[in-house]
Order: sequence, then C-alpha cells, then structure tokens
Amino acid sequence: MTQRLRKPLTAPVLTPLLSLMLGLVLLVAAPVAWAAAPQEAVMAGGCFWCLEHDLEDVPGVLSAESGYSGGHVENPTYGQVSGETTGHQESVRVRFDPDQISYAALLRHYWRNVDALDGEGQFCDRGDSYRPVIFTANETQQATAQASAEAAARELGGEPSALQVQIRSAARFWPAEDYHQNYADRNPVQYNYYRWACGRDRRLDALWGGNAREGRAWK
Repeated sequence: MTQRLRKPLTAPVLTPLLSLMLGLVLLVAAPVAWAAAPQEAVMAGGCFWCLEHDLEDVPGVLSAESGYSGGHVENPTYGQVSGETTGHQESVRVRFDPDQISYAALLRHYWRNVDALDGEGQFCDRGDSYRPVIFTANETQQATAQASAEAAARELGGEPSALQVQIRSAARFWPAEDYHQNYADRNPVQYNYYRWACGRDRRLDALWGGNAREGRAWK
C-alpha cells in the first residue's frame, strides 16, 4: 500500500498559530511595557537621617538616600557641609513608583515631616545646611510643589508667604558618606535618642496636629 505523504502546513494554517503565539507574547509583556519608569524627588528637611527614615517606608517609595544638594562645591564631605562653607543642604533623594504614589502625595509626606515655618534650620539643628528646601527637577514638579505649598499654608491657617520652605530648581545631588546611609536602622539607639533630644516629633505634633508625619489628603 502506498504511504500517503503528509502535506506541509500552508499559510492559512500557519497564520492563526502565529497570531496566537504573538498574542501570548504581548499579553505577558504588556505589564512591563505599560509600567511607568521610577521618578526621583530631592528634598531637604533638616537632619537627613530623620527625613530619609521618614520617607523610605512610605508606600510607593523605592529608596531614600541621604546626601547634599544646592551648593557650589563638587563632591562635598559632611565636614565641609556642616561647616557651612559649601552652600549645600542636607538632602534626601527619593526614588518612587508613580503608579503607586504621585509626586503631590509624596510632598504631603514631606511637608508634615518638617517645620515649614522655620527657615533658619530645623528643630535643634541650626544653620543654612539644615534649611528646608524642595528641589524641583522640571516645570511639572515646580508647579506641583507650589500647589503643595499653598495647600500646606491653608492647613496651617496662614498665607504661603509665611512658609519658610524654599522651592527652587534642582542642583546636583551628591550622596553622603556610607555611614550616613540607613543610619536610623543601623543605629537605632543613637538615632532615637537624637530624634527625641532634638524635639523633632514634639514640634511636628504641635504644628501639624493629627496630620503630623502623615500623607493623608490636605484639610
């Protein structure tokens, strides 16, 4: 008996198979393709140990890094910055997922973790290197920061002109020395004593009331 030869797959048969395979590939790849890229925000709010610790556990924050920004000296050291000779402020660079937290929401956390009425330093730390500053990376961040300042002023019952948090264009961020990174987690006893002795939370509670250290919607 003559064996029948199997016919090769023709284009009409291949096309549905290829379409199915392509659809599966797109279905798997779609969440990656649609995910927003991480964004960055740089803020100064007194001691960077504290602000880093306050912001690193906010849902949607990917990382928080202590450093220096706003000055005129390249790669400054802690000694130079704390000596008030470089023009830098102790700052924190926050990487965040905009699909989980917006820049505006992140700013609410920032405001309620600083003394917005003190432009000479923060809490027990005095001097230019401890001034509160929001460094904006572009026009969108600038507009959002200005809107957040107006909202913060309303919540505090005053005018935006009373706020002492500077909003300015971003300058280069220089990471601080390794021993400053994650200081609160690596040195809990020293950190908690410093924070208590500095009166940070007492002042935040007096200023912001029940919203202190919180990111809930503005009043």
